[in-house]
Amino acid sequence: MESWNFGMKEINRIIEKYYAPGTLAHSIYVPHCQAVTQLALKIARSHPELGADEKILEYGGMLHDIGIFMTDAPEIGCFGDLPYIHHGYLGREILEKEGLELIAPVCERHIGVGITMHDIIQNELPLPRREMVPVTIEEKIVCYADKFFSKSSKDLFEPKPLEKVKKSIIKYGPEKWKVFEEMMKIFGTDLFHSSNL
Repeated sequence: MESWNFGMKEINRIIEKYYAPGTLAHSIYVPHCQAVTQLALKIARSHPELGADEKILEYGGMLHDIGIFMTDAPEIGCFGDLPYIHHGYLGREILEKEGLELIAPVCERHIGVGITMHDIIQNELPLPRREMVPVTIEEKIVCYADKFFSKSSKDLFEPKPLEKVKKSIIKYGPEKWKVFEEMMKIFGTDLFHSSNL
């Protein structure tokens, strides 16, 4: 179990180990993760009754996409060999090697509203056969916050309109949108600009 005797300096060291400053990937990765982290912390502070650990949110928010460099996504500066959907479990493996076992599951559990074993089998997804759905409150908050920020936006800090979020989720089935609606009931949408809802 890792201790919290390190801070953002250590997190930045891990990011820069895999995303060299000055590269396209770094210029997209860092603002995207900052936007997700800022929203995750806003949610936690607006809902103290949830008891979310802000350090886990901060570190998980900044590292949730650490595996994208291993995927084939040249539009965001990633030139790996694997399909983008692999970045979740790859990120988990990276953080486990970095000694961040407590944070690591955030990586593979933030995709969509979570990927179930049923999803993997039914859709023949090229993923390890295990449940990849958010379990802890911190995992759920990072997963939720991530849905509002696109890596292809001109302004990476501008949250997506809710209608766009819905389109991106509902294409995977109405049951996925129901999961997201439950998240909305718990975490709210009042932390965004009203023009985006």
